[in-house]
Formats: sequence, structure tokens, C-alpha cells
Amino acid sequence: MSQHALKAQELAERLGGALHDCPPDRLLTEVLPLDEAGPTSVSFLANPKYLPKAKASRAGLILADPKTDLQGQPLLVLTNPYWGFAQATGLLHPEPEPAWSDGPIHPSAKVSADARLAPGVTLGARTVVGPRSVLHPGVHIGEDCHLGADCELFSGVVLYRKTRVGNRVRIHANTVLGSDGYGYVLVEGRHQKVPQVGWVEVGDDVEIGACTTVDRGALGATRIGAGTKVDNLVQLAHNVQIGQHCLIISQTGISGSTSLGDYVTLAGKVGVVGHIHIGSHSIVGGNSVVAKNVPEGSFVTGFLARPHRDWMESQAALNRLPKLMRKLVLKKD
Repeated sequence: MSQHALKAQELAERLGGALHDCPPDRLLTEVLPLDEAGPTSVSFLANPKYLPKAKASRAGLILADPKTDLQGQPLLVLTNPYWGFAQATGLLHPEPEPAWSDGPIHPSAKVSADARLAPGVTLGARTVVGPRSVLHPGVHIGEDCHLGADCELFSGVVLYRKTRVGNRVRIHANTVLGSDGYGYVLVEGRHQKVPQVGWVEVGDDVEIGACTTVDRGALGATRIGAGTKVDNLVQLAHNVQIGQHCLIISQTGISGSTSLGDYVTLAGKVGVVGHIHIGSHSIVGGNSVVAKNVPEGSFVTGFLARPHRDWMESQAALNRLPKLMRKLVLKKD
């Protein structure tokens, strides 16, 4: 929940937009995705493919461009709604001031009596460490984090604020959970930062390798489901949703807001674009790039980088090849 609230007209004035079908005194307290927003929420529409979600949204105010027709939905019309979203997020969800303490363990942190903390561990305000968990030297856990029972965090692990870790989780050295997602919007020739105000959630029995990074959500959570095993040198971007019992192998990168079902395997050096879904029980072979949805139970591989037009022409030719071969065989017979 945000620490600030603004009336719709105040927000419109700050963002330089115009209200449509929205009372100017409507109180707005938070920024949420279209499908999670409520009467006091601000949301935004920057991609036409989410138009059905926008029309069905319960948001108190939707940021949209002048060409958008949302059939009576409350709108704040802006030339750049994505930049408006970034500004609204900063206004309604300001970054909290760190609550430093004189010692490495904040007085408000709660550590189970049988947890083991090595020298050099630091814990932020209101953080909880569960029974029998072990924190090796140099582990830093920020504010408002929760670490379950029987976890082990190796040296140099960092959990940013609000990270939530389940039971029996192992996180190897120098891995970072909860750093800012990679979100920017181009405004007048400059890349402006989109505030990242979400968090990371890790389910029970997860293992995460060394030097892996998991970004917090722009809004809401980046999630790793129970039983999933993540290798070294993996990057999970903001709002990625990983199902249960998945295998994510080294040097794989998954772009923002992509989701995986359960029991998905991504082999080494797989790249996955954003905003797609890989169905349960699917396998993606090593060095592959996944650029569209993958149905459940699939086995997919491949992608060679080259000039885009050349790639498209070669793929079109390859797709026609089986049909051409059948024609040749029929002619020969």
C-alpha cells in the first residue's frame, strides 16, 4: 500500500494530462496492474494487446494515450502513458528511508533462538529469520524480509527489502534477490527510470545457485515456485513468474513479466523474451531463444542471430521446404 494519496485532479495536474469520465476529487492511493486494480488504484494502458483487460478493469483511473477508446472507463489522457505510469508510481509509492541502527542487527528484527548467524551478517528493520536457518558471513538481509525455517544463505547473499523466502531454501554465494528491475522509458531523448516498488517471493524447497540475480517486480511480486532449482549465473527480470519444480540452467535469462508453468526445463544459455508463457512440462534446449508462447508439453530448440530480414526469409524458406520435397517426390514417382 502506498504511503501517499492524491486526488485525480491533483495527479492530472502533476502529470500534465486531462481527465475523462473521472471525478476530479476521486482519491487514489496506489498503482496496480489492470487486472489487480480497484477503485482507488491507478493503472495504465501502453500496449493495445491489453485493451480487453483495460475495458474490464476496476481501476479508479487508467492512464492512456489520446487515441484510446475505453468506452466510459475513467481515463487520464497523456501523450506518453508509460512515462505517466512511472511518475505516478514514484508519487504514490515513494522509496522508504532506510531505518539504520547502530549495530548489524536492527532491534526490531526477529531471529529464532536456534538460527545461526555468522559474523558480518546484517539484518534490517522488521525482518524475520526462521528456526534453524543458517546465515554465512557477509549475508545482508534488508528491511521487512521474511526467511523461513531450515534455510541456508551462503556468503555475500543479499536480499533487498520485502523479499519473502519460504522453508528449506538454499541460496549460494553472491546471489542477489530483489534488486531493481530494468525499467526505463525514453522521454525527450533521455532514459528515465521507472520506479520498481514490488518484491520477490521464493517458495519452499527452492535452491538458487551462485551469482544469480532475481529482480523485484515493478508492481507486485517476482515469484519462484516451490521445488524449483535455479543454477548459477541466471537472470530473472521483474515480475517473472516461475512455476513449481522447474529447472533453470546456467546463463539463462528471462525477460520481464514472462511466466513458466510447472516442471519446465530451460537448458543452458536460453534466452526468453518478455510477456510470454511457457507451458508446464515443456523443455527448451540449450542456446535457444524463445520469442513466443510455448504450449504445454513442448520440446523446442534453436535460434541463430543474423540480420532480421535474412532470418525471416530463411525461416519462411525452411517452413516451405517439406511441402516442396513432397512435391518433388510425387513428380519423381
